[in-house]
This record gives sequence, structure tokens and C-alpha cells, in this order.
Amino acid sequence: MYKDAVEDAVLVVSELLSNALRHAHPLPSGQIRVSWEWNEEHVEVAVSDGGAATEPRAGRPALSSLGGRGLGIVEYLASTWGVRHEGGVTTVWAVVTVADTMGNGRVSTPEPALRECG
Repeated sequence: MYKDAVEDAVLVVSELLSNALRHAHPLPSGQIRVSWEWNEEHVEVAVSDGGAATEPRAGRPALSSLGGRGLGIVEYLASTWGVRHEGGVTTVWAVVTVADTMGNGRVSTPEPALRECG
């Protein structure tokens, strides 16, 4: 069950990172920061960048669209996700929960306080 949550979190990080590379500016250092934290209940991931002209939001693309599904995938896999602005830094975060031991679905979690892992 934890393995499934980690695999989902890897996909979420991939989507958040690709969105940051496509749509946002780098941080003043010229970098984009990825952080994560895990415990027995969830895997929490975040991507921080220098922001963009538009606010990250899940789109509803037409079936024929070639893109625009990334945050929809994040929305589907994560129990919760959001955007935080601090100074010139925009952080998109998501929480992927571990399925409970009875196989009854995902455990609900409150909005996280993310910490950068170094």
C-alpha cells in the first residue's frame, strides 16, 4: 500500500515539475525546488518556482487536446493539493495518502505544512 502511494507521488512530482518547467520562471537562484516528506499515513510533495503569469489550476481539456491534463492527474491522485505564494516563490503541493490496512480507500488528511527536504 505504501508502495502504491510512493508511485502515485512520483507521478504527481513529475506533473508538478513539468508544469513548473513549462509555465513558470525559475527561483532567483535559477533553480526549481522539489521537496517531499513521508510518514505512515501520506507522502507530501511540493515544487517551488518563481511563479508565472497565471495561477496553477486543473483544466478540463477537450478530448482532442494534446495537453492540459497534468493538474487533473494531480487532482485525481492526491487527497488534497494547493498553491502557496510566499514572496516571489510559488509552491504547488500535494498529499498522496496511503490506503488503509482494510483496503477501504484513502485516509483523509488536513492541509499540510511542507518542509524542504535536503
